[in-house]
Order: sequence, then structure tokens, then C-alpha cells
Amino acid sequence: MWTESPKKFEDSELQALLDEDDAQTQQQFADQLNVIREAVSIRLKSMGKIQKMGKWVPHELNERQQENRKTTCEMLLARYKRKLFLHRIVTGDEKWIYFENPKRKRSWVTSDEPSTSIARPNYGRKTMFCLWWDQKGVIYYELLKPGETINTERQQMINLNQVLKNDQNIKKSNTK
Repeated sequence: MWTESPKKFEDSELQALLDEDDAQTQQQFADQLNVIREAVSIRLKSMGKIQKMGKWVPHELNERQQENRKTTCEMLLARYKRKLFLHRIVTGDEKWIYFENPKRKRSWVTSDEPSTSIARPNYGRKTMFCLWWDQKGVIYYELLKPGETINTERQQMINLNQVLKNDQNIKKSNTK
């Protein structure tokens, strides 16, 4: 039985395809190079490429935003060293929970490179989860109805304030 010898390709050809779109599968690379998938797999490994899952990021920070965050952190650390205050901080956050989550793509990168960042698409039904905590843990949380958002008519801050007052009253009664 006669078999055709496998087509040869250069690392530069594969690298050009990686530069074009590093989220392609080995089979897609093989199809474009007209070789078998195993040949691409071997070549990617020899080039030091591994597959990493892309991370969801809300957005890229510009230099000014990065500097503002750094300055704020430095100020908080300096303040903490002067006077303990962390026990008085209550913070909160909201998180959209999607009923349908899109898949992230894997990309081929060298092991010391980060994976490709992909902005999360905004589609499908979703609900909002609100969480408030202090240094000891969760104080108050709320799961909104699907599609509902936080607005001026929500009583969330009033509810949180009531929980904090109740917590202070419990602490006072325990110290007596």
C-alpha cells in the first residue's frame, strides 16, 4: 500500500496562524496547513505552547485608572498603619448571574504568557446578586428578581442599616 509522506511545514507558518488567531483548535491549524492534527500538536509542544483558558475581564484599565487604584491602596495601607480602622468598614458588591453562560475559548500561548482576555458578552436572562460584608464575613445579601436592578426605589440600604443596627444592639447587650 502506497502512502503519501506527511507534508512538512515551518514553525513560522504555524506562528503566523497563532498570531492571526490563537484561539483556534489544533484541527483548524492542521486544516489550514494541510497536515494531520498530530503534527500540529507535536509542533506546538516543541514551540513551548500550551493551551490556557481565557479569563473574563470586565474591561481594560487605562494608565490613569491603574494609578488611581495604586494610590488609593497606598493611602489605605498608610492609614491602617497609623490607626486601626478596618473593623468599621462595610463594603458591598453586585454580580450579574446569567442563566446562560457562553463558553470561553482556549488559546495557545507559551507557559509564561497570560491567556487571552475576553470581554464577557451581555446577553440572555440574568438576575442580580447583592452582597454586603465586613472583615468578619457576610452581613446582608439579596437576590433580585430576574431583570430587576438596583434603583432609588429599592430598600436595600435601609435593610442593610437595620441589620447593622441589630448587630450593634446584640453586641451591646452581650457586653453588659
